[in-house]
Amino acid sequence: MHRRTLAFGLCLTLLASGCRNVTQTAMPASPATRPIRLPMGYIPSVQYAPLYMADERGYFADAGLSLDFDYSFETDGVALVASDELQFSLASGEQVLLARAQGLPVVYVLAWWQDYPVGIVAISESGIREPADLKGKHVGIPILGGASYVGYRALLKGAGLPQDIATLDVIGFTQVEALLAKTVDAAVIYVNNEPIQLESKGIDVTVMRVADYAHLASNGLITNEKTVQTRPELVRAMIVPMLRGIKEAIAEPDAAFLASKGFVEGLEGETALVQRKVLDASIEFWKTDRPGYSDASSWSTMQDVLLEMGLLSAPLDLSRAFTNEFLP
Repeated sequence: MHRRTLAFGLCLTLLASGCRNVTQTAMPASPATRPIRLPMGYIPSVQYAPLYMADERGYFADAGLSLDFDYSFETDGVALVASDELQFSLASGEQVLLARAQGLPVVYVLAWWQDYPVGIVAISESGIREPADLKGKHVGIPILGGASYVGYRALLKGAGLPQDIATLDVIGFTQVEALLAKTVDAAVIYVNNEPIQLESKGIDVTVMRVADYAHLASNGLITNEKTVQTRPELVRAMIVPMLRGIKEAIAEPDAAFLASKGFVEGLEGETALVQRKVLDASIEFWKTDRPGYSDASSWSTMQDVLLEMGLLSAPLDLSRAFTNEFLP
């Protein structure tokens, strides 16, 4: 999950105060380590706990890498990786396919989020319980693009509903406020964020997850074809610490939250309670018996959704869009 048209969610629009243009160097580089600037796509957040944990515990350093966590608003990680100016970025499945459709040679090499965390939330008293209940309703959405829109269309497709079942109102990233003010009946959100905000205010909500209707390629690590072909050892050096961080964050959520405090400001008091719930909800999307593994069916489903939306004009060779060859 960042407020860019095609960026997922590590947008997961979490509870931070606002976007800031900042590159945060996690550890100073030494002559023995290779600096890696990693575009994150969003501001510092507990959703990056596995990376913070891996860095704090020295796993990247052990692999010969020193990471710069780049949260800059203007950074286009996919384009920089495609041009080989950077070797890695975080990105989601739809970004990869849309980039490859434009001839950009990006390759997805590690699946981090196992399911798409987009969903639709409604206040329970509205009576909206399932997608069919959206008929004739007003649904708020941040923008008519990006992960929110892809997820919305995928949910309707998976539920067998027409795309015009509801009226979409573009409301920016004000879903919580719009729902509380009742200017919309439901809103497209990230499951690990806005529902938690609403519940923290004592509001009962109903959440419809995209993941319950469609399995889509979600957020992970990308590189480019050149790096895959000429620097496979570098790809493995990046993947192994990430996988270790993901596994340990799942197994040790308290330690993961504590590690996040070294990178994320304001994790105290009431904010800490809410953000811990955000971390717990995020962890549920990371769990899998096959860490890092990309399921071909999730890419096929993603492509079908993008084709139906008209964002892709023709099917792609999906075997070139992702690989599992670098997983331990």
